[in-house]
Amino acid sequence: MEFQSPWSLLLLLVLPAMAYFQMRKKRTATIKFSTLNELKKCPISWRVKLRPILLIARYVCLILLIVAIARPRKGTTLSEISTEGVVIEVVVDHSGSMSEPMDYYGQTTNRLEVAKKVFADFIQGDKKSLFGRAGDFVGLITFARYTDTICPVVLTHDVLLNFLKDTEIVKIREEDGTAIGDAIALAAARLKKAEEEIQRRKIQLSQGTTIDQETTEADFKIKNKVIILLTDGINNAGEKTPIEAAELAKTWGIKIYTIGVGSEVRRGFFGMAMDAQLDEHLLKAVAEKTGGFYGKATDAKTLRNVVEKIDSMEKTKINSIQYTEYEEKFWYWAFAALAVLVFEILTSCTIFRKIP
Repeated sequence: MEFQSPWSLLLLLVLPAMAYFQMRKKRTATIKFSTLNELKKCPISWRVKLRPILLIARYVCLILLIVAIARPRKGTTLSEISTEGVVIEVVVDHSGSMSEPMDYYGQTTNRLEVAKKVFADFIQGDKKSLFGRAGDFVGLITFARYTDTICPVVLTHDVLLNFLKDTEIVKIREEDGTAIGDAIALAAARLKKAEEEIQRRKIQLSQGTTIDQETTEADFKIKNKVIILLTDGINNAGEKTPIEAAELAKTWGIKIYTIGVGSEVRRGFFGMAMDAQLDEHLLKAVAEKTGGFYGKATDAKTLRNVVEKIDSMEKTKINSIQYTEYEEKFWYWAFAALAVLVFEILTSCTIFRKIP
């Protein structure tokens, strides 16, 4: 709570002086008696003992009125956020080969775990070199032989981060593989659908038919549509080729960043050596076709460097206007002062009435 006119509270300093001079005031009405000895023996009634309450009530009334004059009020800070951001699909390979060991700043873990940790920092920020994507829609797709939408693009990322944390290496042999083309095609379709959904909500907003969450999303302005694809292999499954999928993404104005992780010789989840190598030439072609770039990562540090480069190239602009809405509280104090004043008047005319 704050006061609109705090200087009015200085009037409170006058009250002690008023009380002091009132107590020193000489009473002129007197009656003379030859002796007061008998009167002193008379008991003092409770009305006389409690009569100072009237004076106390008067000063309480004055205090409450001064506080009311100072205009106490409670402010609520509200924000209007206009966001021009990026819609991002994070596409992660979780095939068997992603179980290969990889260095994470001196600790050995597998490639998928390193990717999950770095992407989590990319999405939520680490207060160091990555500051998070708070103003962006982000979704998650995983792929091996088949592709899955794990989380649709969302503006609040808590659920997305939980899904990312729970992502595991594929465990069924028949589901192992690397369908890069299908993963890109699905991600592009999801981004296209997200763009159409945001446009639909803008139309609803203009007609006044949206709810609060839809209103927030409808205010979002799409700056770029981006796919960040991470894999450690070649395209050996799926219906679409990566180049075909990249052409589709380009048609829809989607930029693709590709990341190749690990060494070139791979070993599958079930321990079988695989002749396939990381197809860097293909990943470069996919990225360059859509205006993105390809980055190679052999450990957590190099992967982080690639992600930081993507983060710096896809900046989000957020304009936030804050204003305060006040609720007046002075009337509580004014009504309290009025109640005390009525109490003083009524009791002085009844219970504490004196003659003369």
